[in-house]
Amino acid sequence: MIFKRRTKPINLEHIDQIDELAATGKPVFIDFWQNGCQPCRTMDGVVNELADEYQESAHVVKVNIRNVPAAAQRFRVMSTPTFVVYGASAKKQSKKSKRPGGGIGERWRASGLVKKDQLEKALERNGAARAHQ
Repeated sequence: MIFKRRTKPINLEHIDQIDELAATGKPVFIDFWQNGCQPCRTMDGVVNELADEYQESAHVVKVNIRNVPAAAQRFRVMSTPTFVVYGASAKKQSKKSKRPGGGIGERWRASGLVKKDQLEKALERNGAARAHQ
């Protein structure tokens, strides 16, 4: 097959979807954006590439903060674009600490124009791996 259909990011419609996706055990990469935001448009292609490249091991989600304001409030989004990796920690409980390293929560965050390799490192540090092309 010459042309392969690319995997697209998930467009979030309700805040509960984030927890449903995180419950699968895969990291959830969230792109908070809004219409009329030039940096958001600039990052859109990069986010689409991440969705295609990490399709098997991570959920890539786009959240329009105008359509899902509860998500922007929950993650304290002050500017767009804001990127968050959310999900279960890949860390094991340390021998010195009595607290477990696991749990679901925010694992990484950045705002503005971010280089693709930084986004990839954030995903891979949280358990994602590139799909074999």
